Amino acid sequence: MRTVNGCILLLAAISITFAAVSGAYHLDMQQLLALILRQENVPVQEQIVFWQIRVPRILAALFLGAALAGAGTTYQGMFRNPLVSPDILGVSAGAGLGACAAILWGLSIVYIQLYAFCGGLMVVAGVWLITRRVTRHDPILTLVLVGIALGTLCGAGISLIKTLADPYTQLPSITFWLLGGLSTVTLRDLCYAAPIILIGSLPLFFLRWRMNLLTLSDDEARSLGTERDTSALWIDCLCHTHHRQHGSNSGHNWLGRPGRSAHCPLVDRS
Repeated sequence: MRTVNGCILLLAAISITFAAVSGAYHLDMQQLLALILRQENVPVQEQIVFWQIRVPRILAALFLGAALAGAGTTYQGMFRNPLVSPDILGVSAGAGLGACAAILWGLSIVYIQLYAFCGGLMVVAGVWLITRRVTRHDPILTLVLVGIALGTLCGAGISLIKTLADPYTQLPSITFWLLGGLSTVTLRDLCYAAPIILIGSLPLFFLRWRMNLLTLSDDEARSLGTERDTSALWIDCLCHTHHRQHGSNSGHNWLGRPGRSAHCPLVDRS
């Protein structure tokens, strides 16, 4: 276990160092050390590149990657499947539909993120409500199938909005929002995103024992004092907060995929 943790931390340190020195404006290790130590002889342009451009992007990648990885790991435990991601319930498609609608209506970036969050939350609520009405089949299988169906429906809505959008102004905005990126992240964006991620992380940490119970069958979880439906709903909402905060700031679903696999050995003994 310690070996796994050490390898993950070492890989993170190497990745951070590589991201800090590489780019159009190259920095060597001596310059990087001088910037970190705040030495006075460092040129102004190097300070701007490092502190105002690269540091926010690196921190954003760490925070958002951890958020999506945590949400993905939680879903993997709930569904008892190591291949599950937050996309399985249609959260990404629902949030994308909400954001695309806001862009089509010409709303500001604040409303775009709000619509994205509400769109994903509505899909989660729809999946949960439909699953509760279907009691004759396996609840996990029903949850997955309903999520895929609603996600496909939201994907069709996104395609319709792309067809209706202005090809010179709105369509590029929709495309770039769905693709996402960290190239425009600033420290102000990070100050907005980090508290939400931390607020969503703490309940997941304190609910980790319930998450372990959700890996059992419904009868076993109920016998140990946990109602699967209620616990899954609250954990689902927390995961949705994580996932949409990630999507609102980057949009790269692949950012958290390696992290989900790395998270599993860290939480399976909680």
